[in-house]
Amino acid sequence: GGPRPRPGQEVSVKVLGTLEDGGLVERDPRLTFVPGHGDVVQALELGVPTMQPGEVSFFLAACRYAYGRPGREPDVPPEAPLLFEVTLLEVRDGPDPQPLPPAARLRLGSQRRERGNFHFARGDFAAALRSYRLALHALDGPATAPPGPEEEEELQEQRVKCLNNCAAAELKLGRAEEALAACEAALRISPDNGRALLRRGQLLAEKGRDAEAALVLKRALELDPASKVIHTELSRLAKRQSPPSS
Repeated sequence: GGPRPRPGQEVSVKVLGTLEDGGLVERDPRLTFVPGHGDVVQALELGVPTMQPGEVSFFLAACRYAYGRPGREPDVPPEAPLLFEVTLLEVRDGPDPQPLPPAARLRLGSQRRERGNFHFARGDFAAALRSYRLALHALDGPATAPPGPEEEEELQEQRVKCLNNCAAAELKLGRAEEALAACEAALRISPDNGRALLRRGQLLAEKGRDAEAALVLKRALELDPASKVIHTELSRLAKRQSPPSS
């Protein structure tokens, strides 16, 4: 009884997940998450919002709604469908962002970035992007106390990683402008980040902004002189700019 979860609300569920042969792969007496945040498999993301508190449901999930074609070592084989028994224990309004110690912000940000990597590896780039943005939100959230120098440095490193990952996901989704914006945000934090420089140079070249692209790629080459990728990109630009022979 009671209303189904609304967007943004937090849920707690009891979950059992098994393979078709009955092998147990998931057991959590109280799993708490916000549907839509990408922290659980798609079967739960999509299924739990259809439930009412106290209801018990069974979801037979094709592999794309579970752990995808790769599966999950060591217990979920590739392309394995899963059967979930889910009990919706509680629905409540989503928690307001609470001030967290810097160490907790780092831990939460890392967890969400790793969840994004999980989605990215399985080709769900929209879910990956959502997780990376949630990771940035955690890293930028309110703190109980100012971070120390080492913690601030680690927070900045994590932000740059998330922004680079956002750029990669945006590219997979065909959104070059958004990818370029993510690269530039990463470079505002870390001007000599090689990954962001290379991707920004490639994106500028694709937009025909060759002079800007060449400057960015030359800076990337100064930082990594042995990079074949950067040499190739600069060579392609040089050929494009040189006049055709008579």
